Amino acid sequence: LYKPPGYITTRSDEAGRPTVLDLIPPKLRRGLIPVGRLDFHTEGLLILTTDGQLAQRVAHPRYGCLKTYQVKVKGRPSEEGLARLRNGMVIDGRRVSGAKVQPLTVRGVRSARRSSWWTVRLGEGRTRQVREMFFRIGHPVQRLRRVAVGPVNDSSLPKGAFRELTTREVEALM
Repeated sequence: LYKPPGYITTRSDEAGRPTVLDLIPPKLRRGLIPVGRLDFHTEGLLILTTDGQLAQRVAHPRYGCLKTYQVKVKGRPSEEGLARLRNGMVIDGRRVSGAKVQPLTVRGVRSARRSSWWTVRLGEGRTRQVREMFFRIGHPVQRLRRVAVGPVNDSSLPKGAFRELTTREVEALM
């Protein structure tokens, strides 16, 4: 599923906000669970499954399923700030692993002094981790989208659309 901003990554929401399952036809929702989370404002790829083993393989850091994000931040982080992202930091009393961070050139969009784009790869994904990491180095996130979950990516999938994983993609995730 390509989750657009403005949806909660859960099966239901007490506050009545739209959930990612609202994007799936009712007859296909039965037993589906979102694997991992994307916060309300974040967009991008999200795996939905009825397979608990697949969900565990994708979500648990011990299996090494990297999640790849494209991040637009305010300003341009210094080399010192980027080193902090790459080395990991303590968030909410727990150490988070370092991220793989590289500058991103977005077709038709140039990074400027006011903002810059980055590719970030994480092996774990705590709540709002990418946003918090950049905030802590003084560069708040302006836009965040997940572009890959392990080997699965689909740049042609429109916001709000979904498709079945191929057999090859499921095997690669497992």
